[in-house]
Amino acid sequence: MRSVREVFSFFFFLGKRARKTKFFFLLSFLPILLAMIIKFNKIFSERGNLDEMYIFSNIIILVYLQFLILILALFFGTSVCSEEVEGKTLTYLATRPVSKSAVVLGKYAGYTLLVVFMVSLGVVFSFLILNVDHLLRFSLYKILLRDVGVLALGVICYTAFFTFLGTLMKKSILFGLVFCFGWENVIQYFPGSTQRFAIAHYLKSLLPYVETRGKFSFLTFQLEPTRQGLAVLALFLITAFFLGLAFLFFSQKEYILED
Repeated sequence: MRSVREVFSFFFFLGKRARKTKFFFLLSFLPILLAMIIKFNKIFSERGNLDEMYIFSNIIILVYLQFLILILALFFGTSVCSEEVEGKTLTYLATRPVSKSAVVLGKYAGYTLLVVFMVSLGVVFSFLILNVDHLLRFSLYKILLRDVGVLALGVICYTAFFTFLGTLMKKSILFGLVFCFGWENVIQYFPGSTQRFAIAHYLKSLLPYVETRGKFSFLTFQLEPTRQGLAVLALFLITAFFLGLAFLFFSQKEYILED
């Protein structure tokens, strides 16, 4: 655990200064811009019937759930292994008194925390902008906390999967893009038990408005939700499974460092 903490601290602070982190930090703020446009449009067009929580739950969360957390988890998760191979620093790490499992877990934890921070900040600002007229309605903050928690679970689970993918293959980003915008964004809308093969299914099962099928159609279309306790358990089991595979492959696989 001491090795994990050292690796976590090193790569967390190194990741904060990385160029890609700054780019993805700006990308994660796109929903804030969207929230500002929607709010200003309501103010200047005097559309008093606009439901801010409807917008927040159907558009803002949808953008994060089906696009942003997938992209962020993909690029940070696959880089846990690939940046060591491509940067030819794997040999250096192998000579340190740190197990490869500690390297994977420490980097995974550091990068996951970075992504959770980026996502949470964007969601909170989007929420405050859209609900600036209702900031004293404390019941709304329960919805905000639930949404942030669901997205954080999504980041944790997806990053574990993409960490495994990065240890398994060279072109992991290409395969990851197919997974994100092919499998995850299609299979979750299949009726019946097939949708349970998508991580997004378990995340959507935890959303606070999952019961309101008519109004929140973007999030609940064809959704046959898993019970919330089982959904959380499934997400943690998926995370543990793919992290375990990542430890195994990274520890046993011989990586060829190209010139």
